[in-house]
Amino acid sequence: MTLTARTLQVADYRNFSHATLELSSGVTILVGRNAAGKTNLIEALQLLTSGRSFRRPTPAELVRTGRSSARMELVVEGDGRHIDLACEVVAGKRQFVRNGKRCRASGVRGVLPSVLFCPDDLDMVKRSARLRREALDTFGIQLNEQYAQLVSSYERIVEQRNTLLRTYGGDPGVLAAWDEALVQTGVSLMMHRTALLARVRAHLIEAYRGIAEHEELDVRYVPSIADEEVPVATDGAAPFDRATATDLFWQRLGAAHDDELRRGMTLVGPHRDEIRFTIDGRDARTFASQGQQRSLVLAWKVAEVQVTRDILGAPPLLLLDDVMSELDAARRHAFLAFIQEEIQTVITTTNLGYFSDDVLRRARVVTVGTDRLGAAGAEAAADQGGQ
Repeated sequence: MTLTARTLQVADYRNFSHATLELSSGVTILVGRNAAGKTNLIEALQLLTSGRSFRRPTPAELVRTGRSSARMELVVEGDGRHIDLACEVVAGKRQFVRNGKRCRASGVRGVLPSVLFCPDDLDMVKRSARLRREALDTFGIQLNEQYAQLVSSYERIVEQRNTLLRTYGGDPGVLAAWDEALVQTGVSLMMHRTALLARVRAHLIEAYRGIAEHEELDVRYVPSIADEEVPVATDGAAPFDRATATDLFWQRLGAAHDDELRRGMTLVGPHRDEIRFTIDGRDARTFASQGQQRSLVLAWKVAEVQVTRDILGAPPLLLLDDVMSELDAARRHAFLAFIQEEIQTVITTTNLGYFSDDVLRRARVVTVGTDRLGAAGAEAAADQGGQ
């Protein structure tokens, strides 16, 4: 039996003094005006399932104005289990709790993975490579704890090595240990990335073909340690072995030494890698139309759901924050048809007119006002649809 998010409760969180949201095992639609708090509820769900927020808030930003603490709690049930996941903010610090016991973010991560789709994701194709790397890493972190540890370790290594490059002028004796850590951890991270991207690619191509029938999408990994793009194998095979990648990394690191000293920063490694999309053989970042960009990101989210189901045997919680207004009617229809395939979904919107009568009949529709929630019956839903 699939684990399902049942009840979200928040207290002194963001704009809510207290609120309880009962979630459908199918589709829950949160409808209300802008700034009513819909995105805040999506953020709470993401925090309690992934251990992080797409907004990257400080702990203090999670607390209601005038209050000193906040709490979010999610009840997850299924397969004979009852799991309480919570996040508390006290004295300016964030703390996670699982079944009454304090834990790290990793303690809540992976219980019920979530996939988030928000308007900012639509920038993934055209903007910097960092967004594409983060999209892959954020997904991988929820699926595999070793992946999460590699990302965290690598970020600390790069930060520390940059500090040493600026303060010690690249003293070989000081840098040697950090160079070794950078190479070994960096190679491991690249291999995890390419393995995950191979899984995503198979579903990504199929999903994009379903949205844009006569176009061919593909994706390649472009490591900063190599001269060429790395093909992503559909069978998940590593594009290069560890020994080869390690040798290449050391060569590039040596070649970049003088430039790194001059700039005081690490210039080689997975934090400089690219993920390149092509549509009909043309670089999507340069040539993709706005519609093609939206189709690509939509297909990426579908692929994340499918890969989660492949690996964990059950779909994730799908969180859609105000994306219906960003998609045209055809793309909305394609996505809504997909999410109704036994995927628990929470959608925010200002306008129920984006949804068919059939979707509204089967969904739990909840109105969100300032600091309050209320179930919307069929009559209320009909009234909202014209706004």
